[in-house]
Amino acid sequence: MADESQKQTSLHCLFYWAKTTPDKVYLTQPFQDGSTEDITWKQASDQVLRMAAYLKAQQYPERSNIAILGKNSAHWILSDLAIWAAGHVSVPLYPTLNGDTAGYVLEHSEAKLLFLGKLDGKADGWNDIKGHLPDDLPIVSLPMSPRDDTPKWVELIEHYEPIDPQLPEPDDLATIVYTSGSTGRPKGVMHSFRTMIAAADGLQKIFPVTNEERMLSYLPLAHVAERAAVETQSLYYGFHLYFANSLDTFQEDLQRARPTLFFSVPRLWMKFYLAINSKLPPKKQKVLFNIPLLNRLVKKKVLKQLGLEHCRAALTGAAPLSSDIIGWYRNLGLELLEVYGMSENFGYSHANRPGQAKVGTVGVTNPGVEHRLAEGEEVQVRSPSQMLGYFKNEEKTREDITEDGFLKTGDMGEIDADGYLRITGRVKDLFKTSKGKYVVPVPIENRFNHPKAEVVCVAGANQPQPCLMILLSEEAREELESGGSREELEQELAAELDEVNAACEAHEKLAFAVVVKEPWTMENGMLTPTMKIKRNVLENYYNSKMDDWFSQKKKIVWEF
Repeated sequence: MADESQKQTSLHCLFYWAKTTPDKVYLTQPFQDGSTEDITWKQASDQVLRMAAYLKAQQYPERSNIAILGKNSAHWILSDLAIWAAGHVSVPLYPTLNGDTAGYVLEHSEAKLLFLGKLDGKADGWNDIKGHLPDDLPIVSLPMSPRDDTPKWVELIEHYEPIDPQLPEPDDLATIVYTSGSTGRPKGVMHSFRTMIAAADGLQKIFPVTNEERMLSYLPLAHVAERAAVETQSLYYGFHLYFANSLDTFQEDLQRARPTLFFSVPRLWMKFYLAINSKLPPKKQKVLFNIPLLNRLVKKKVLKQLGLEHCRAALTGAAPLSSDIIGWYRNLGLELLEVYGMSENFGYSHANRPGQAKVGTVGVTNPGVEHRLAEGEEVQVRSPSQMLGYFKNEEKTREDITEDGFLKTGDMGEIDADGYLRITGRVKDLFKTSKGKYVVPVPIENRFNHPKAEVVCVAGANQPQPCLMILLSEEAREELESGGSREELEQELAAELDEVNAACEAHEKLAFAVVVKEPWTMENGMLTPTMKIKRNVLENYYNSKMDDWFSQKKKIVWEF
Protein backbone atom coordinates (compact mmCIF):
# COMPACT_ATOMS: atom_id res chain seq x y z
CA MET A 1 0.00 0.00 0.00
CA ALA A 2 1.05 3.62 -0.40
CA ASP A 3 3.02 5.45 2.24
CA GLU A 4 1.23 7.94 4.48
CA SER A 5 1.70 10.94 2.16
CA GLN A 6 0.01 9.07 -0.69
CA LYS A 7 -3.13 8.12 1.25
CA GLN A 8 -3.82 11.18 3.38
CA THR A 9 -7.35 11.52 1.98
CA SER A 10 -9.72 9.56 -0.23
CA LEU A 11 -8.83 11.88 -3.11
CA HIS A 12 -5.11 11.13 -2.68
CA CYS A 13 -6.02 7.43 -2.82
CA LEU A 14 -7.80 7.85 -6.18
CA PHE A 15 -4.70 9.30 -7.81
CA TYR A 16 -2.43 6.72 -6.18
CA TRP A 17 -4.36 3.83 -7.74
CA ALA A 18 -4.75 5.67 -11.06
CA LYS A 19 -0.95 5.89 -11.17
CA THR A 20 -0.04 2.40 -9.90
CA THR A 21 -2.91 0.30 -11.37
CA PRO A 22 -4.33 2.52 -14.15
CA ASP A 23 -5.99 -0.26 -16.16
CA LYS A 24 -7.51 -2.16 -13.24
CA VAL A 25 -11.31 -1.87 -13.12
CA TYR A 26 -12.49 0.17 -10.15
CA LEU A 27 -16.27 0.56 -10.77
CA THR A 28 -18.80 -1.71 -12.51
CA GLN A 29 -22.17 -0.12 -13.21
CA PRO A 30 -25.20 -2.12 -14.44
CA PHE A 31 -28.02 -0.49 -16.44
CA GLN A 32 -31.72 -1.24 -16.89
CA ASP A 33 -31.17 -2.71 -20.37
CA GLY A 34 -28.91 -5.41 -18.94
CA SER A 35 -25.64 -3.82 -20.06
CA THR A 36 -22.77 -2.91 -17.73
CA GLU A 37 -20.00 -0.33 -17.83
CA ASP A 38 -16.53 -0.88 -16.37
CA ILE A 39 -14.55 2.18 -15.29
CA THR A 40 -10.83 1.78 -14.63
CA TRP A 41 -8.87 3.76 -12.07
CA LYS A 42 -7.31 5.83 -14.86
CA GLN A 43 -10.73 6.56 -16.39
CA ALA A 44 -12.17 7.42 -12.98
CA SER A 45 -9.36 9.89 -12.32
CA ASP A 46 -9.76 11.43 -15.78
CA GLN A 47 -13.53 11.92 -15.42
CA VAL A 48 -13.13 13.36 -11.90
CA LEU A 49 -10.57 15.94 -13.05
CA ARG A 50 -12.67 16.96 -16.06
CA MET A 51 -15.73 17.50 -13.89
CA ALA A 52 -13.58 19.37 -11.37
CA ALA A 53 -12.60 21.70 -14.25
CA TYR A 54 -16.31 22.38 -14.89
CA LEU A 55 -16.92 23.12 -11.20
CA LYS A 56 -13.90 25.42 -11.09
CA ALA A 57 -15.25 27.29 -14.11
CA GLN A 58 -18.43 28.12 -12.14
CA GLN A 59 -16.26 30.22 -9.80
CA TYR A 60 -18.04 29.24 -6.62
CA PRO A 61 -16.37 30.49 -3.42
CA GLU A 62 -13.74 28.15 -1.94
CA ARG A 63 -15.19 25.32 0.20
CA SER A 64 -18.70 25.73 -1.22
CA ASN A 65 -21.24 23.02 -0.42
CA ILE A 66 -22.35 20.94 -3.41
CA ALA A 67 -25.16 18.39 -3.11
CA ILE A 68 -25.50 14.85 -4.51
CA LEU A 69 -28.94 13.24 -4.86
CA GLY A 70 -29.44 9.78 -6.31
CA LYS A 71 -29.30 6.07 -5.69
CA ASN A 72 -25.92 4.41 -5.54
CA SER A 73 -24.01 4.47 -8.81
CA ALA A 74 -20.48 4.73 -10.13
CA HIS A 75 -21.06 8.41 -10.92
CA TRP A 76 -22.30 9.12 -7.39
CA ILE A 77 -18.79 8.31 -6.17
CA LEU A 78 -17.15 10.13 -9.09
CA SER A 79 -19.24 13.22 -8.23
CA ASP A 80 -18.08 13.05 -4.62
CA LEU A 81 -14.45 12.94 -5.78
CA ALA A 82 -14.94 15.72 -8.34
CA ILE A 83 -16.40 18.01 -5.67
CA TRP A 84 -13.30 17.44 -3.54
CA ALA A 85 -10.91 17.83 -6.49
CA ALA A 86 -12.45 21.25 -7.15
CA GLY A 87 -11.87 22.28 -3.53
CA HIS A 88 -15.49 22.01 -2.38
CA VAL A 89 -17.56 20.09 0.20
CA SER A 90 -20.04 17.31 -0.67
CA VAL A 91 -23.55 17.14 0.79
CA PRO A 92 -25.30 13.81 0.05
CA LEU A 93 -29.10 13.54 0.18
CA TYR A 94 -31.01 10.31 0.73
CA PRO A 95 -32.94 9.35 -2.41
CA THR A 96 -35.92 8.35 -0.23
CA LEU A 97 -36.34 11.76 1.41
CA ASN A 98 -39.68 13.52 1.18
CA GLY A 99 -39.73 16.78 -0.71
CA ASP A 100 -39.99 18.99 2.35
CA THR A 101 -36.91 17.46 4.00
CA ALA A 102 -34.91 17.52 0.76
CA GLY A 103 -35.76 21.20 0.35
CA TYR A 104 -34.69 21.85 3.93
CA VAL A 105 -31.31 20.13 3.47
CA LEU A 106 -30.58 22.04 0.25
CA GLU A 107 -31.47 25.33 1.92
CA HIS A 108 -29.75 24.66 5.25
CA SER A 109 -26.54 23.45 3.58
CA GLU A 110 -26.51 26.47 1.25
CA ALA A 111 -25.87 24.12 -1.68
CA LYS A 112 -24.51 25.89 -4.75
CA LEU A 113 -25.17 23.05 -7.21
CA LEU A 114 -26.85 19.65 -7.28
CA PHE A 115 -25.53 16.49 -8.93
CA LEU A 116 -28.72 14.61 -9.81
CA GLY A 117 -28.23 10.90 -10.26
CA LYS A 118 -30.10 7.62 -10.56
CA LEU A 119 -33.79 8.10 -9.65
CA ASP A 120 -37.04 6.88 -11.19
CA GLY A 121 -39.84 7.90 -8.80
CA LYS A 122 -40.77 4.27 -8.09
CA ALA A 123 -38.73 3.24 -5.05
CA ASP A 124 -37.46 6.70 -4.19
CA GLY A 125 -38.75 10.17 -3.32
CA TRP A 126 -38.20 11.84 -6.71
CA ASN A 127 -41.87 12.51 -7.46
CA ASP A 128 -42.13 14.56 -4.25
CA ILE A 129 -38.60 15.98 -4.25
CA LYS A 130 -38.73 17.44 -7.76
CA GLY A 131 -41.33 20.01 -6.71
CA HIS A 132 -39.15 21.22 -3.83
CA LEU A 133 -35.93 21.90 -5.75
CA PRO A 134 -35.08 25.63 -5.70
CA ASP A 135 -35.71 27.20 -9.11
CA ASP A 136 -32.29 28.86 -9.11
CA LEU A 137 -30.30 25.76 -8.10
CA PRO A 138 -27.94 24.66 -10.94
CA ILE A 139 -28.19 20.92 -11.70
CA VAL A 140 -25.80 18.52 -13.42
CA SER A 141 -27.44 15.25 -14.47
CA LEU A 142 -25.50 12.03 -13.95
CA PRO A 143 -26.25 8.91 -16.03
CA MET A 144 -29.76 7.58 -15.19
CA SER A 145 -30.92 11.00 -13.96
CA PRO A 146 -34.68 11.69 -14.26
CA ARG A 147 -33.92 15.08 -15.86
CA ASP A 148 -32.74 15.58 -19.45
CA ASP A 149 -33.03 19.38 -19.52
CA THR A 150 -29.84 20.12 -17.58
CA PRO A 151 -26.12 19.96 -18.33
CA LYS A 152 -25.12 16.28 -18.43
CA TRP A 153 -22.03 14.67 -16.92
CA VAL A 154 -21.17 12.74 -20.11
CA GLU A 155 -21.29 15.91 -22.22
CA LEU A 156 -19.44 18.12 -19.76
CA ILE A 157 -16.46 15.77 -19.42
CA GLU A 158 -16.09 15.77 -23.21
CA HIS A 159 -16.01 19.57 -23.25
CA TYR A 160 -13.62 20.21 -20.33
CA GLU A 161 -9.96 19.20 -20.15
CA PRO A 162 -8.71 17.66 -16.88
CA ILE A 163 -7.16 20.09 -14.42
CA ASP A 164 -4.53 19.64 -11.75
CA PRO A 165 -6.48 18.59 -8.65
CA GLN A 166 -6.78 20.79 -5.60
CA LEU A 167 -5.52 18.24 -3.08
CA PRO A 168 -7.07 18.86 0.34
CA GLU A 169 -5.40 18.94 3.72
CA PRO A 170 -6.48 16.09 6.02
CA ASP A 171 -8.23 18.43 8.44
CA ASP A 172 -10.24 20.25 5.75
CA LEU A 173 -14.02 19.80 5.88
CA ALA A 174 -14.89 17.05 3.35
CA THR A 175 -18.58 16.36 3.70
CA ILE A 176 -21.75 17.23 5.60
CA VAL A 177 -23.88 14.15 6.22
CA TYR A 178 -27.45 14.92 7.21
CA THR A 179 -28.65 12.29 9.68
CA SER A 180 -31.69 10.29 8.66
CA GLY A 181 -33.23 11.12 12.01
CA SER A 182 -36.26 9.41 13.51
CA THR A 183 -37.55 12.71 14.89
CA GLY A 184 -37.33 16.37 13.94
CA ARG A 185 -35.17 18.01 11.29
CA PRO A 186 -32.01 16.16 10.23
CA LYS A 187 -28.70 17.44 11.61
CA GLY A 188 -25.69 18.13 9.38
CA VAL A 189 -22.78 16.03 10.65
CA MET A 190 -19.46 17.54 9.53
CA HIS A 191 -16.57 15.20 8.69
CA SER A 192 -13.05 16.07 7.65
CA PHE A 193 -10.91 14.02 5.28
CA ARG A 194 -8.99 12.80 8.32
CA THR A 195 -12.06 11.56 10.21
CA MET A 196 -13.19 9.68 7.09
CA ILE A 197 -9.87 8.03 6.21
CA ALA A 198 -9.24 7.09 9.86
CA ALA A 199 -11.93 4.41 9.52
CA ALA A 200 -10.03 2.71 6.68
CA ASP A 201 -6.68 3.18 8.36
CA GLY A 202 -7.98 1.54 11.54
CA LEU A 203 -9.49 -1.41 9.69
CA GLN A 204 -6.13 -2.51 8.30
CA LYS A 205 -4.96 -3.06 11.89
CA ILE A 206 -7.69 -5.62 12.63
CA PHE A 207 -8.58 -7.24 9.30
CA PRO A 208 -6.47 -8.11 6.23
CA VAL A 209 -7.96 -6.29 3.22
CA THR A 210 -6.24 -6.21 -0.20
CA ASN A 211 -6.87 -4.63 -3.59
CA GLU A 212 -8.24 -7.96 -4.78
CA GLU A 213 -11.47 -7.66 -2.77
CA ARG A 214 -14.90 -7.24 -4.34
CA MET A 215 -17.85 -5.42 -2.77
CA LEU A 216 -21.41 -4.64 -3.84
CA SER A 217 -22.71 -1.14 -3.12
CA TYR A 218 -26.46 -0.98 -2.54
CA LEU A 219 -27.19 0.60 0.86
CA PRO A 220 -27.57 4.39 0.62
CA LEU A 221 -24.24 6.12 -0.02
CA ALA A 222 -25.79 9.16 1.66
CA HIS A 223 -25.39 7.27 4.96
CA VAL A 224 -22.01 7.00 6.67
CA ALA A 225 -22.24 3.20 6.94
CA GLU A 226 -21.99 2.70 3.16
CA ARG A 227 -19.68 5.67 2.77
CA ALA A 228 -17.25 4.23 5.34
CA ALA A 229 -17.55 0.49 4.62
CA VAL A 230 -17.72 0.72 0.83
CA GLU A 231 -16.68 4.05 -0.72
CA THR A 232 -13.81 4.93 1.63
CA GLN A 233 -12.52 1.35 1.90
CA SER A 234 -12.53 0.81 -1.88
CA LEU A 235 -10.57 4.02 -2.40
CA TYR A 236 -8.13 3.25 0.41
CA TYR A 237 -7.44 -0.36 -0.55
CA GLY A 238 -7.98 -0.04 -4.30
CA PHE A 239 -10.45 -2.88 -4.77
CA HIS A 240 -13.26 -3.50 -7.28
CA LEU A 241 -16.64 -1.99 -6.50
CA TYR A 242 -19.89 -3.20 -8.08
CA PHE A 243 -23.31 -1.55 -7.94
CA ALA A 244 -26.80 -3.01 -7.70
CA ASN A 245 -29.23 -2.23 -10.51
CA SER A 246 -32.56 -2.63 -8.69
CA LEU A 247 -34.32 -4.65 -6.02
CA ASP A 248 -35.66 -6.99 -8.70
CA THR A 249 -32.16 -7.76 -10.00
CA PHE A 250 -30.45 -7.90 -6.60
CA GLN A 251 -29.63 -11.62 -6.76
CA GLU A 252 -28.26 -11.16 -10.27
CA ASP A 253 -26.20 -8.17 -9.07
CA LEU A 254 -24.80 -10.23 -6.21
CA GLN A 255 -23.89 -13.05 -8.57
CA ARG A 256 -22.08 -10.57 -10.82
CA ALA A 257 -20.09 -9.09 -7.95
CA ARG A 258 -19.36 -12.34 -6.06
CA PRO A 259 -18.38 -10.17 -3.08
CA THR A 260 -15.51 -11.18 -0.83
CA LEU A 261 -16.61 -8.56 1.71
CA PHE A 262 -20.28 -7.81 2.35
CA PHE A 263 -21.99 -5.29 4.60
CA SER A 264 -25.72 -5.28 5.26
CA VAL A 265 -28.29 -4.19 7.83
CA PRO A 266 -30.45 -6.48 10.01
CA ARG A 267 -33.63 -5.94 7.97
CA LEU A 268 -31.91 -7.32 4.85
CA TRP A 269 -30.14 -10.17 6.65
CA MET A 270 -33.61 -11.11 7.90
CA LYS A 271 -35.04 -10.86 4.37
CA PHE A 272 -32.34 -13.19 3.02
CA TYR A 273 -33.06 -15.63 5.85
CA LEU A 274 -36.82 -15.57 5.22
CA ALA A 275 -36.31 -16.03 1.46
CA ILE A 276 -34.26 -19.18 2.08
CA ASN A 277 -36.87 -20.45 4.58
CA SER A 278 -39.61 -20.04 1.98
CA LYS A 279 -37.71 -22.37 -0.37
CA LEU A 280 -36.15 -24.66 2.23
CA PRO A 281 -38.34 -24.76 5.37
CA PRO A 282 -36.56 -24.72 8.77
CA LYS A 283 -37.68 -28.29 9.59
CA LYS A 284 -36.12 -29.56 6.37
CA GLN A 285 -32.99 -27.50 6.99
CA LYS A 286 -32.60 -29.12 10.40
CA VAL A 287 -32.71 -32.59 8.86
CA LEU A 288 -30.36 -31.81 5.96
CA PHE A 289 -27.87 -29.85 8.08
CA ASN A 290 -27.49 -32.89 10.40
CA ILE A 291 -26.67 -35.42 7.68
CA PRO A 292 -22.89 -36.00 7.49
CA LEU A 293 -21.31 -35.14 4.09
CA LEU A 294 -24.61 -33.87 2.70
CA ASN A 295 -24.75 -30.93 5.13
CA ARG A 296 -21.69 -29.25 3.59
CA LEU A 297 -23.11 -29.49 0.11
CA VAL A 298 -26.49 -28.07 1.19
CA LYS A 299 -24.94 -25.18 3.12
CA LYS A 300 -22.63 -24.34 0.20
CA LYS A 301 -25.63 -24.38 -2.14
CA VAL A 302 -27.55 -22.00 0.17
CA LEU A 303 -24.61 -19.56 0.26
CA LYS A 304 -24.28 -19.78 -3.52
CA GLN A 305 -28.00 -19.04 -3.89
CA LEU A 306 -27.46 -15.93 -1.74
CA GLY A 307 -24.47 -14.95 -3.88
CA LEU A 308 -22.19 -15.07 -0.85
CA GLU A 309 -20.18 -18.24 -1.45
CA HIS A 310 -16.97 -16.19 -1.95
CA CYS A 311 -17.60 -13.95 1.05
CA ARG A 312 -14.90 -14.24 3.72
CA ALA A 313 -16.20 -11.47 5.95
CA ALA A 314 -19.78 -10.36 6.38
CA LEU A 315 -20.76 -7.44 8.58
CA THR A 316 -24.05 -6.38 10.11
CA GLY A 317 -24.73 -3.06 11.79
CA ALA A 318 -27.03 -0.02 12.16
CA ALA A 319 -29.47 -1.94 14.42
CA PRO A 320 -29.55 -5.11 16.54
CA LEU A 321 -29.85 -8.52 14.86
CA SER A 322 -31.16 -11.53 16.74
CA SER A 323 -28.52 -13.94 18.04
CA ASP A 324 -30.54 -16.80 16.52
CA ILE A 325 -30.27 -15.30 13.04
CA ILE A 326 -26.54 -14.63 13.44
CA GLY A 327 -26.16 -18.24 14.61
CA TRP A 328 -28.03 -19.48 11.51
CA TYR A 329 -25.62 -17.67 9.18
CA ARG A 330 -22.59 -18.84 11.11
CA ASN A 331 -23.92 -22.39 10.91
CA LEU A 332 -23.96 -21.98 7.12
CA GLY A 333 -20.27 -21.11 7.25
CA LEU A 334 -20.67 -17.34 6.91
CA GLU A 335 -18.99 -15.58 9.83
CA LEU A 336 -21.45 -12.76 10.36
CA LEU A 337 -19.81 -10.08 12.50
CA GLU A 338 -21.73 -7.36 14.35
CA VAL A 339 -20.23 -3.88 14.20
CA TYR A 340 -21.29 -0.58 15.71
CA GLY A 341 -20.92 3.07 14.87
CA MET A 342 -22.84 6.29 14.31
CA SER A 343 -23.03 9.10 11.79
CA GLU A 344 -21.17 11.23 14.32
CA ASN A 345 -18.11 8.94 14.29
CA PHE A 346 -18.30 7.85 10.65
CA GLY A 347 -19.32 4.36 11.73
CA TYR A 348 -15.90 3.78 13.33
CA SER A 349 -16.47 2.63 16.89
CA HIS A 350 -16.74 -1.09 17.68
CA ALA A 351 -16.41 -4.40 15.81
CA ASN A 352 -16.27 -8.12 16.38
CA ARG A 353 -13.03 -9.63 15.06
CA PRO A 354 -12.91 -12.73 12.86
CA GLY A 355 -12.51 -15.80 15.05
CA GLN A 356 -13.08 -13.77 18.21
CA ALA A 357 -16.75 -12.78 17.92
CA LYS A 358 -19.15 -12.82 20.84
CA VAL A 359 -22.61 -13.21 19.36
CA GLY A 360 -25.03 -10.66 20.80
CA THR A 361 -22.33 -8.02 21.26
CA VAL A 362 -21.05 -5.38 18.84
CA GLY A 363 -17.49 -6.37 19.71
CA VAL A 364 -14.65 -4.40 21.25
CA THR A 365 -13.39 -0.90 20.51
CA ASN A 366 -11.63 -0.33 17.19
CA PRO A 367 -7.98 0.83 17.25
CA GLY A 368 -7.78 4.34 18.69
CA VAL A 369 -11.33 4.26 20.12
CA GLU A 370 -12.24 4.66 23.81
CA HIS A 371 -15.59 3.86 25.41
CA ARG A 372 -17.30 4.16 28.76
CA LEU A 373 -20.74 3.95 30.34
CA ALA A 374 -22.20 7.14 31.77
CA GLU A 375 -25.32 7.82 33.82
CA GLY A 376 -28.22 5.58 32.87
CA GLU A 377 -25.79 3.11 31.23
CA GLU A 378 -25.46 5.43 28.23
CA VAL A 379 -22.58 4.45 25.94
CA GLN A 380 -20.08 7.25 25.34
CA VAL A 381 -17.38 6.93 22.68
CA ARG A 382 -14.28 8.88 21.67
CA SER A 383 -13.10 7.98 18.15
CA PRO A 384 -10.45 9.21 15.69
CA SER A 385 -13.35 9.42 13.22
CA GLN A 386 -15.38 11.73 15.46
CA MET A 387 -17.21 14.55 13.70
CA LEU A 388 -16.08 18.15 13.70
CA GLY A 389 -19.56 19.07 14.93
CA TYR A 390 -23.04 19.80 13.55
CA PHE A 391 -23.23 22.30 10.70
CA LYS A 392 -24.61 25.66 11.90
CA ASN A 393 -25.62 24.12 15.24
CA GLU A 394 -22.97 24.72 17.90
CA GLU A 395 -25.52 24.33 20.69
CA LYS A 396 -26.37 20.76 19.65
CA THR A 397 -22.66 19.99 19.23
CA ARG A 398 -21.99 21.09 22.81
CA GLU A 399 -24.97 19.03 23.97
CA ASP A 400 -23.80 15.80 22.31
CA ILE A 401 -20.05 16.02 22.98
CA THR A 402 -18.79 15.96 26.59
CA GLU A 403 -16.19 18.42 27.82
CA ASP A 404 -13.50 15.72 27.60
CA GLY A 405 -14.44 14.85 24.01
CA PHE A 406 -16.71 11.81 24.26
CA LEU A 407 -19.77 11.44 22.03
CA LYS A 408 -23.03 10.79 23.86
CA THR A 409 -24.45 8.02 21.67
CA GLY A 410 -27.94 7.85 23.18
CA ASP A 411 -27.55 4.06 23.26
CA MET A 412 -27.73 2.04 26.47
CA GLY A 413 -25.18 -0.70 26.90
CA GLU A 414 -23.23 -3.18 28.97
CA ILE A 415 -19.46 -3.77 28.80
CA ASP A 416 -18.23 -7.20 29.91
CA ALA A 417 -14.91 -8.10 31.54
CA ASP A 418 -13.27 -8.62 28.13
CA GLY A 419 -14.36 -5.21 26.85
CA TYR A 420 -17.17 -6.46 24.59
CA LEU A 421 -20.06 -4.02 24.29
CA ARG A 422 -23.68 -5.15 24.22
CA ILE A 423 -26.27 -2.57 23.13
CA THR A 424 -29.38 -2.96 25.25
CA GLY A 425 -31.58 -0.22 23.79
CA ARG A 426 -31.95 3.49 23.15
CA VAL A 427 -32.23 5.86 26.08
CA LYS A 428 -35.15 7.62 24.36
CA ASP A 429 -36.88 4.33 23.45
CA LEU A 430 -37.79 3.56 27.05
CA PHE A 431 -41.45 4.03 27.81
CA LYS A 432 -43.66 3.78 30.86
CA THR A 433 -46.75 1.64 31.17
CA SER A 434 -49.81 3.02 32.96
CA LYS A 435 -48.52 1.20 36.06
CA GLY A 436 -45.46 3.47 36.06
CA LYS A 437 -43.03 0.69 35.09
CA TYR A 438 -40.30 1.27 32.47
CA VAL A 439 -40.04 -1.05 29.46
CA VAL A 440 -36.89 -1.41 27.30
CA PRO A 441 -38.14 -2.59 23.88
CA VAL A 442 -35.01 -3.87 22.07
CA PRO A 443 -34.15 -6.94 24.22
CA ILE A 444 -37.77 -8.12 24.03
CA GLU A 445 -37.89 -7.59 20.25
CA ASN A 446 -34.67 -9.56 19.81
CA ARG A 447 -36.19 -12.59 21.52
CA PHE A 448 -39.13 -12.83 19.09
CA ASN A 449 -37.81 -14.93 16.20
CA HIS A 450 -40.63 -16.49 14.23
CA PRO A 451 -39.44 -17.39 10.69
CA LYS A 452 -42.36 -15.54 9.08
CA ALA A 453 -41.95 -12.30 11.06
CA GLU A 454 -39.81 -9.83 9.14
CA VAL A 455 -39.65 -7.13 11.79
CA VAL A 456 -41.34 -6.44 15.11
CA CYS A 457 -41.88 -3.43 17.39
CA VAL A 458 -42.71 -3.38 21.10
CA ALA A 459 -45.11 -0.57 22.01
CA GLY A 460 -47.67 0.30 24.69
CA ALA A 461 -46.72 3.58 26.36
CA ASN A 462 -49.33 4.47 29.01
CA GLN A 463 -51.09 1.12 28.55
CA PRO A 464 -51.40 -1.53 31.31
CA GLN A 465 -48.86 -3.81 29.57
CA PRO A 466 -46.67 -3.57 26.46
CA CYS A 467 -47.71 -5.28 23.24
CA LEU A 468 -45.93 -6.43 20.10
CA MET A 469 -46.59 -5.34 16.52
CA ILE A 470 -45.54 -7.84 13.85
CA LEU A 471 -44.89 -7.15 10.17
CA LEU A 472 -45.01 -10.48 8.34
CA SER A 473 -42.52 -11.21 5.58
CA GLU A 474 -43.61 -10.60 2.00
CA GLU A 475 -43.59 -14.36 1.39
CA ALA A 476 -45.82 -14.97 4.43
CA ARG A 477 -48.27 -12.25 3.35
CA GLU A 478 -48.47 -13.70 -0.16
CA GLU A 479 -49.01 -17.18 1.29
CA LEU A 480 -51.98 -15.95 3.35
CA GLU A 481 -53.46 -14.11 0.37
CA SER A 482 -53.32 -17.30 -1.69
CA GLY A 483 -55.22 -19.35 0.92
CA GLY A 484 -52.60 -20.23 3.52
CA SER A 485 -53.85 -21.18 7.00
CA ARG A 486 -54.24 -18.15 9.24
CA GLU A 487 -55.17 -20.40 12.18
CA GLU A 488 -51.94 -22.39 11.93
CA LEU A 489 -49.82 -19.23 11.75
CA GLU A 490 -51.76 -17.74 14.68
CA GLN A 491 -50.95 -20.77 16.82
CA GLU A 492 -47.26 -20.53 15.93
CA LEU A 493 -47.14 -16.79 16.73
CA ALA A 494 -48.94 -17.39 20.04
CA ALA A 495 -46.42 -20.10 20.98
CA GLU A 496 -43.53 -17.74 20.16
CA LEU A 497 -45.20 -15.01 22.24
CA ASP A 498 -45.45 -17.38 25.22
CA GLU A 499 -41.76 -18.25 24.87
CA VAL A 500 -40.77 -14.57 24.83
CA ASN A 501 -42.99 -13.76 27.83
CA ALA A 502 -41.47 -16.61 29.83
CA ALA A 503 -38.17 -14.67 29.88
CA CYS A 504 -39.78 -11.30 30.71
CA GLU A 505 -40.26 -9.57 34.04
CA ALA A 506 -43.93 -9.25 35.02
CA HIS A 507 -44.22 -5.62 33.87
CA GLU A 508 -42.55 -6.48 30.50
CA LYS A 509 -44.84 -9.37 29.53
CA LEU A 510 -46.54 -8.72 26.20
CA ALA A 511 -50.32 -8.55 26.50
CA PHE A 512 -50.79 -9.59 22.86
CA ALA A 513 -49.26 -9.40 19.41
CA VAL A 514 -50.81 -7.55 16.48
CA VAL A 515 -50.21 -8.68 12.91
CA VAL A 516 -50.20 -5.34 11.10
CA LYS A 517 -51.57 -4.67 7.65
CA GLU A 518 -49.48 -1.75 6.37
CA PRO A 519 -45.88 -2.65 5.36
CA TRP A 520 -43.21 -0.55 7.09
CA THR A 521 -41.07 1.09 4.42
CA MET A 522 -38.76 4.05 3.85
CA GLU A 523 -41.30 5.43 1.39
CA ASN A 524 -44.10 5.71 3.96
CA GLY A 525 -41.72 7.11 6.58
CA MET A 526 -41.85 4.15 8.96
CA LEU A 527 -38.22 3.15 8.36
CA THR A 528 -35.02 5.18 8.27
CA PRO A 529 -32.80 4.85 5.15
CA THR A 530 -30.82 2.18 7.03
CA MET A 531 -34.09 0.32 7.63
CA LYS A 532 -34.38 0.95 11.34
CA ILE A 533 -37.94 1.36 12.59
CA LYS A 534 -39.02 4.89 13.45
CA ARG A 535 -40.67 4.18 16.78
CA ASN A 536 -42.29 7.56 17.17
CA VAL A 537 -43.87 7.28 13.70
CA LEU A 538 -45.15 3.76 14.37
CA GLU A 539 -46.46 4.71 17.80
CA ASN A 540 -48.30 7.75 16.42
CA TYR A 541 -49.73 5.72 13.55
CA TYR A 542 -51.07 2.90 15.74
CA ASN A 543 -51.84 4.83 18.93
CA SER A 544 -55.54 5.36 18.15
CA LYS A 545 -56.01 1.60 17.70
CA MET A 546 -54.41 0.51 20.98
CA ASP A 547 -57.53 0.72 23.15
CA ASP A 548 -59.51 -1.41 20.69
CA TRP A 549 -56.74 -4.02 20.50
CA PHE A 550 -56.52 -4.26 24.29
CA SER A 551 -60.31 -4.57 24.56
CA GLN A 552 -60.35 -7.63 22.26
CA LYS A 553 -58.50 -9.64 24.93
CA LYS A 554 -56.92 -11.93 22.32
CA LYS A 555 -53.38 -13.24 22.28
CA ILE A 556 -53.04 -12.58 18.53
CA VAL A 557 -54.88 -9.65 16.94
CA TRP A 558 -55.16 -9.32 13.15
CA GLU A 559 -55.34 -5.85 11.65
CA PHE A 560 -56.59 -7.32 8.36
